[in-house]
Amino acid sequence: MSASRFSVAALAAALSLATSVASARSDDPIGALLGGSTAAERDVEVTGSVDAAPEAGRAHAAAPVRVASPQPPAQDYPVDLLISLANDAVFTPDPYPKGRRSDPRMIKLQVLLDRNNASTGVIDGIFGDNVVKGVMAFEEMQGHQVDGRIDPEIWAALERTSAEPVLVPYTITPEDVAGPFVPTMPQDYAEQAQLPGLAYRDAAEMLAERFHMDEAFLRRLNPDVTFAEAGAEIIVANPGKPLKAKVAHIIADKARKQIRGYDDAGKLIVAYPATIGSSDMPSPTGTHAVKAIAINPDYWYRPKVNFVQGTNTSALRLPPGPNGPVGATWVGLDKPTYGLHGTPEPSKIDKTNSHGCVRLTNWDARELAGLVQPGVPVDFQEPPSAPAEDAPVAETPAPSDPVAEAPPVAAPPLQRAPIEVPNRIPLASERRAER
Repeated sequence: MSASRFSVAALAAALSLATSVASARSDDPIGALLGGSTAAERDVEVTGSVDAAPEAGRAHAAAPVRVASPQPPAQDYPVDLLISLANDAVFTPDPYPKGRRSDPRMIKLQVLLDRNNASTGVIDGIFGDNVVKGVMAFEEMQGHQVDGRIDPEIWAALERTSAEPVLVPYTITPEDVAGPFVPTMPQDYAEQAQLPGLAYRDAAEMLAERFHMDEAFLRRLNPDVTFAEAGAEIIVANPGKPLKAKVAHIIADKARKQIRGYDDAGKLIVAYPATIGSSDMPSPTGTHAVKAIAINPDYWYRPKVNFVQGTNTSALRLPPGPNGPVGATWVGLDKPTYGLHGTPEPSKIDKTNSHGCVRLTNWDARELAGLVQPGVPVDFQEPPSAPAEDAPVAETPAPSDPVAEAPPVAAPPLQRAPIEVPNRIPLASERRAER
């Protein structure tokens, strides 16, 4: 697809939309990122729902079946124009549109941050806390003042790292549509335990994760594609390749809701948005160590030890798959039953609670698993003034057969003080707590 396919009507509609965007109020949430708003104007509303974690020991009704296909947002740029503008986007201080509309500048920003190992989670072209966290991580990597704002200097630094288009064509292969798929994934663990695997729902969900995208955004870019036939050409994000390095130390930042990995020299080399426990079932405290790594693990549901899901009171072994409770990757800690893992719902990272563990997108969890080894310390950094108290027992996957669980490894003492972030933008969760 190219800009030459625009109709006059589509171009006129796009120009009208661009005019309305440019004239948006100066207190637009994106102003905080672009450096054009005051502190009083930074009350950013994040998108996505918030699901409360089930209380330990209390039975809950089985959740309904997940909706089959996310729907793209309405009133957006014409698709061809959105693609062209995203690839050609340049820095501008103009405010971004509010709500669920994808903006071409934000698409480019998310892809460039992803390529520079400062993940924003799903790529969807929409501003939110996870974008601010990615910007802050890139600033730290660059030795820039860490404030979460995109300015011309940071934009130029990102552009210098890569000149490839951020949205590119891809042809669906026979392997992509071959499956196996689970079109309707039950939420009840007893029903999941009867399945041969907890696979993707369809090729669209699989391809969205492969290219680090929100599924609704993938469908928005390809409105006439069924994702059921090989040979169809689609437009996808062009994210970064997996990092080839070694992480020597991990910080699980509970306040920022972010996992940050540092090398032997103490330099930040990778960062991911994360869901880290909940108020009812907090994550561990202090410093722990990576104990074992499992790719595509089975999952053990143990209601007498963990939490009770629905009316399931007996232990269950759930088969592996990306739509399992811990996704497709498990990085276990030396604190029994705790770990860092994937998720079946990547768009909800940092927008929902967990049962005490650390959730990442499946692709971020898989990359992290390749960067660490048993013994790497994981420092759970508490929010300011947070009480240090131990956590209840959390999720437990069954160890994957090819990956032997290593004996407990004592975490070595940290060699530096916790990292301080000066003059940063308060995240939405922190602003809500102050009210």
